[in-house]
Parts: sequence; C-alpha cells; structure tokens
Amino acid sequence: MNETVATIRLREFMESTEGWGRAQGRVVYQRLMDFVEANPGKMVFKVSLEGVRRLDISFASETIVELARRYRGSKGFCFIDLTDPDMTENWEAAAARKSQPLMVWNGDEGRVIGVEPSQGNLAAFRFTLGGGRAKAAEFAAATPGISITNASTKFKQLWQQGFLLRREDMAGSGGVEYSYHRIG
Repeated sequence: MNETVATIRLREFMESTEGWGRAQGRVVYQRLMDFVEANPGKMVFKVSLEGVRRLDISFASETIVELARRYRGSKGFCFIDLTDPDMTENWEAAAARKSQPLMVWNGDEGRVIGVEPSQGNLAAFRFTLGGGRAKAAEFAAATPGISITNASTKFKQLWQQGFLLRREDMAGSGGVEYSYHRIG
C-alpha cells in the first residue's frame, strides 16, 4: 500500500507552532480536508507532528480526529513523529472522546490510541499489524478454533470501527475477497 500513502506535515496547515481551541481547529480541519480531497488515490495519511510545539484537546478533536472519523473505512490516518507525552495524552483524550482509534508509529513499532479493539477482536488486529495486511482465510489457518466466517466477522468489525482499512480483491474462485490493511 506504499503507493497509496501520503504524509501530512500538520505544522504546514497551522498558523503557528501551537494549536488551541475549536475555532482554530476548524480552520485547520478545512485545510486538511482540502488536502485529502486533492489526493483521492491515497488511502493512508501519515500525520507528522514535527514542528508542532503544543496543542490542546479541542484543537486535536477538531482536526485529525475528526478527519479520521469522517473518512473511517475509506481512508486511514496515523501519527508519526509523536514523541511528546503531553501531546500524546491530548491526542489520546480527543480520540477517546470521539471513539476514534488512531495509530501512533515509532519506526516499525505501532500502538493504538483513543479506543482499543475488543478483547474478541484483538488477536485479529495484532495479526494484521504484524504483517501489514491479512485475509480472513490466512487468520483462520493460523488460529486454532477460528473458522473463516468467524475471522471474516472479526475483520469486518475492525474495519467498521476504524482500526483497519479494507480492499476488495478477486478471489481465485472468481468471487470477491477482502484484504484488511493496517493503518500506517
């Protein structure tokens, strides 16, 4: 999915190094949405926080969290360069308030903030994170006691809840098969 990835340098959409309040967040949200709409072929947007000094929960809620919620299922948003614990706490609180999961990547290490997958879907989520993409049949084959139907249900729920992205592929039988992709 690398060909479908774009990087958003959040600082370039902001007036200053600090993001405060809903009003400022809505202005930045519109700029971000214009960027996303101008890149229709991109499925994943890596949001770099390099150069952003501080932001509050309201600003976080109105910008990336709202974008992720708006495009849930069709486009994914994740963070890179998020190393400040206070800023991470504000992003996490904003994402939790809107029940929107977001991935934070530090190299190849990823973790979810905002909301966690349900205990029943956690293994399927981790399976996808490990390989970057997965199909229900692959997960069922690797997981004792899981049917393909059960695996498919788990992946569909993770996709609908915003934890994964989904692509439609042609199955060997000529039917439709879905592949699920991590965000980032």
